[in-house]
Amino acid sequence: MTEALVRRAQNGDGDAFAQLIEDQYDRIYRTAWRWCGNAHDAEDIAQDVCVRLGDAIRGFDGRSAFSSWVYRITLNMARDWQRAGRRRGAHADAYAEVIPTEEAPSQEDAATNRQLWSAVRSLPEKQRDAVLLVYAEELNHAQAAEIMGIKEATVSFHVHEARKTLRGLL
Repeated sequence: MTEALVRRAQNGDGDAFAQLIEDQYDRIYRTAWRWCGNAHDAEDIAQDVCVRLGDAIRGFDGRSAFSSWVYRITLNMARDWQRAGRRRGAHADAYAEVIPTEEAPSQEDAATNRQLWSAVRSLPEKQRDAVLLVYAEELNHAQAAEIMGIKEATVSFHVHEARKTLRGLL
């Protein structure tokens, strides 16, 4: 189904492209939110990703899954957002709850959750990407490796190093 939509979108079918965006938007937004930690910036990043997808869809060659390609674009846009924020002197406060639930978490659990994801956001880029993909997006190391464009063992290494760093931060 996705492959057919991609082909149609690559040939200029606006309805197919709209369907692809609708299918991917929650994942794009969720990934951006986990990266930056607040809803407003996540919305901006998600919108930028959608625009970028419109410009780049013709270049999608199908060597990876469409969802992996979208993740890669989303992570790149989030990195660009972060770099731009640093240049402007802006610092994102990571006080958003990462995984909302139907029931409100206890204040202690919410604070711990915010601290953890705030610490994750302070990790070096590759470690942060690996942790977000493996733990927040619940992908396996092979899927994360495909998205990050690295070997599965390298993802494992980055996750291991992130754990060591996080132990020191928390």
